[in-house]
Amino acid sequence: MPGFELFGEEEKKEIMDVLDTGVLFRYEFNDQRKGIYKVREFEEKFAQYCDASHAQAVTSGTAALKVALTALGVGPGDEVITQGFTFVATWEAILEVGAVPVFTEVDATLNMDPVDLQKKITAKTRCIIPVHMLGAQARIETIVDIAAQHGIPVLEDTAQAAGGRIKGKHLGSFGTCGTFSFDSVKTITTGEGGMIITDDAELWRAMSEYHDHGHDHKVNPGTRGGEGRNFIGFNYRMMELQGAIGIAQLAKLDNIVAAQQKNKAILKEAAAGIPGVAFRELIDEKGDSATFLTFTLQDRQHCQRVNESLRKDGHGAINFAENTWHFYPKWEHLLGGKTLTKSGYPFAEPGGKRRIVYDPLALPQSSALLERTLVYPVGIKMPAEKLEAQCRALKNATKV
Repeated sequence: MPGFELFGEEEKKEIMDVLDTGVLFRYEFNDQRKGIYKVREFEEKFAQYCDASHAQAVTSGTAALKVALTALGVGPGDEVITQGFTFVATWEAILEVGAVPVFTEVDATLNMDPVDLQKKITAKTRCIIPVHMLGAQARIETIVDIAAQHGIPVLEDTAQAAGGRIKGKHLGSFGTCGTFSFDSVKTITTGEGGMIITDDAELWRAMSEYHDHGHDHKVNPGTRGGEGRNFIGFNYRMMELQGAIGIAQLAKLDNIVAAQQKNKAILKEAAAGIPGVAFRELIDEKGDSATFLTFTLQDRQHCQRVNESLRKDGHGAINFAENTWHFYPKWEHLLGGKTLTKSGYPFAEPGGKRRIVYDPLALPQSSALLERTLVYPVGIKMPAEKLEAQCRALKNATKV
């Protein structure tokens, strides 16, 4: 990863189609654009790729989460359950709509633990957001079944797992809706950008209108329709240049995943010789997007020794127990209730009373797992000499 490794003539061609029209805005200017609607085409092709009925393009994966949550009716007074190992955007979006994030443990998949999920559901739970973290599948079928028993919608955060599947079914298509990110380090990229897929036509229309200031899209879906307003909205529109790049990148996605799977298998074989090593549990190895190689060691001390060896050879791995962007105990701004608002919102009510307090020790199972876990990003184009050097580093780590 990511898709920018494969930028080429295909992206240039799609971009030039847009520049030749002079129209960067996704809507209107019908006479000038010569029938070219790149964002709409990207949406249609992405929905078709994922076997979904509808797709809504937006400005980022974070915006996709907020637009989806808003369309689902989530707001103040509600709780949204997600996992404690995810990028901060997942819970930022929950706070942005006024709801309260509730965090579950992760299990051997490094994704939401369905057992802990059952314990966290309350009368206030309005949505569940499992994350297909680091490109691999959550136990999404089990999670969807649990949610259905309680009548709660599931929003799949598929930001890091485009192209991933379970038994041929695309990640993001199991729940009520699924969100994707196309930022600069994602499997396919438009620089910035995101997408939401769903089979629910009413939900899609709400997302379509909300992301465009509430413009009524009923008369002519995909344009701005009759200029009525059903509700207020905001601006999360993707522009035509992003849509153009997305079309070209999407056409390469299956080849990207295949290349990552090949390179990951080579690295995994090298890491398999480390004493006590175990690999992340995959729900469906054939459907793994293979954007990361993830392996666990015997304990925290063993993990540190192995990573020190890898660093000495110039190929240190990521330990997410030390990372400040992806793991609950390291989110000092969440735990400390830090915000720019003078009232203290969303962590405090007007007047200063705290409405949310988080305990850094609340997820011991996740902490015990992640402190002994190492992660390597897997490239699409990995020069033979680099791959060989990384394998040598892993083999040298067998001696520590």
